[in-house]
Amino acid sequence: MHKILIAIALVTGLAACTDTAPRGGGDILVLGDSIMAWNGGRAIPDVIANQTGRSVTSRAVPGAQFDNASTVASAVGFDIQQQFPGGRWNWVVVNGGANDLNADCGCGACGAAVDALIAPDGQSGSIPAFLQRLRAQTGAQVMWMGYYAGSGSGAFAGCRDDLVEIESRIARFAANRPGVHFVDSEDVIDRGDRGLFARDNVHPSARGSARIGAYLAQEITARESRSQNPADGL
Repeated sequence: MHKILIAIALVTGLAACTDTAPRGGGDILVLGDSIMAWNGGRAIPDVIANQTGRSVTSRAVPGAQFDNASTVASAVGFDIQQQFPGGRWNWVVVNGGANDLNADCGCGACGAAVDALIAPDGQSGSIPAFLQRLRAQTGAQVMWMGYYAGSGSGAFAGCRDDLVEIESRIARFAANRPGVHFVDSEDVIDRGDRGLFARDNVHPSARGSARIGAYLAQEITARESRSQNPADGL
């Protein structure tokens, strides 16, 4: 019983760290795992808010999987799809998948887990289905943030090849879907710069979160600016 109470307290504490979504929606919504949530008040969503001057609501939870089979865990944010609170949003920024590979196949033989998230043709699977649902239900521009390569040998080093494959498929899916965008955080994270990483070689340091958040903010602003020209679109 004592262990159960500790687990409940841990789950409740993590859930309490997420923002309450405005009733009916809001401006920018962030869903995801610990890469998004790391560094407390200096996490990636906080940086996006500071850089854009806009309202950002984060529902990201450390340890969240994109697909979590546990109903209890999903109910408190450990399933990224269940983090979505509904409502209308201007942007929804999402990441995920690494914890699925770690939990489902130990970052080993993960072909089946990868295909369940997104099929080889990039058109089906739980990730494309969710991104399309977000577009349909919210009217939002939907941005998927790709992972970066870790510094050295972190806990997810064995997942690297499969995560690259997942993101290649997501990028291909986004290229053919108006209103869906793929942005790779690896574009601004140099794995040789140790100061961009936390001690575990996996999560971003505060400087790493600042760099990624500023990049996402820049991409959101630039893509909105381009949309003012009807020929460009989003």
